[in-house]
Amino acid sequence: MRWPGRRRTEGRRVARVSSTGLRVPAPPVWLRWLPAIYVAVLLLLEPITPVQWPVSFLLIALPVVAAFSHGPAAVAAITVFAVGFEAVLAGTPCCAGRSVGYVGERHYVASYISTGLVGMLGTILAASRMRRERTLATVRSVAETAQRVLLRPVPRRLGQVSIETLYLSAAAEARIGGDLYEAVPTTYGVRLLIGDVRGKGLVAVETAATMLGAFREAAHDEPDLAGVARRVERSMSRRAAQLEGNEVAERFVTAVFAEIPDREPVVRLVNCGHPSPLRIGPDAVTELEPTDPSPPINIGVMIGDSYHVDVALFAPGDQLLLYTDGVTETRDPSGAFYPLLERVRSWGSLPPSELLAHLHRDLIAFSHGNLDDDTAALAAYRLPGEPPE
Repeated sequence: MRWPGRRRTEGRRVARVSSTGLRVPAPPVWLRWLPAIYVAVLLLLEPITPVQWPVSFLLIALPVVAAFSHGPAAVAAITVFAVGFEAVLAGTPCCAGRSVGYVGERHYVASYISTGLVGMLGTILAASRMRRERTLATVRSVAETAQRVLLRPVPRRLGQVSIETLYLSAAAEARIGGDLYEAVPTTYGVRLLIGDVRGKGLVAVETAATMLGAFREAAHDEPDLAGVARRVERSMSRRAAQLEGNEVAERFVTAVFAEIPDREPVVRLVNCGHPSPLRIGPDAVTELEPTDPSPPINIGVMIGDSYHVDVALFAPGDQLLLYTDGVTETRDPSGAFYPLLERVRSWGSLPPSELLAHLHRDLIAFSHGNLDDDTAALAAYRLPGEPPE
């Protein structure tokens, strides 16, 4: 079966490139045209208003309107234009039924001065806004770099397994959080990890980094999937022991470890207190609940690190959906939780890229755009055919 490409190019606003080389998101087109729209509205109002209501005084606000989307130089130029345009309107006898112009009348002179002062404030506001935009662009750039280091791009295909991933951070501007995933090709098959760190912020990010580093090493060395979980547990416990205070309690991770052998139509799972994966077959969607749940990572040292491996059928054409609780704990405006199993069953069999794209759109629609938790998902599809020797 051939599926369309993983990603579809979507329209985006073109970003400006700052003097430091950072890409600063450009304001919407309508906002850039707002000063011109404002002037056009005033021109429509001026001829129909009485003499005692000189609409041209409203040009005082034009520099502030421009400061929302233009730089300091443009705001200064628009200020000069506003003062000049006020004089033109004041000196036009036909406007508002005037028989003579009032370009030098003291009220209009006061308007010119006020517009100039507001223009100075608008220029300062524009400069301040651009500094904040550059700072935000820097934060985004650093976050995106950290994201690429922490959650490295997963190959689209590992052996006979096609893989796609989805990551949404609750901190929209930071674009990074405590959810994690990884896929590693090993001599034992493709090994997968998805996890959710308790807590938020830098503590969660550091914990996720420690977890991923431990898994990437253990996945190659440990012949048994339970051994991978125990190895990761030991690494996390050593790191937690170096911390002071009660931060240790903030660093446990719920996770699912999965192994898809090359030549066996099964999937092996170790579920450490995490939401159960879904097996999506051609005819049915099944929740793979653990028969003996294992403790979350970094909790096993306290209650015993007994990790149990479950084995489920995973034939060619089947798909495995791993996800974090950001998916199932998404709420609609009434407070109801997102019914993942019901939704996936209604979609039928979709390729991994379409499945995750559909899931993303459906979460946004279900929550009315109010996704307030980190969300990660990984879809693994076993391709038909025999693996190469």
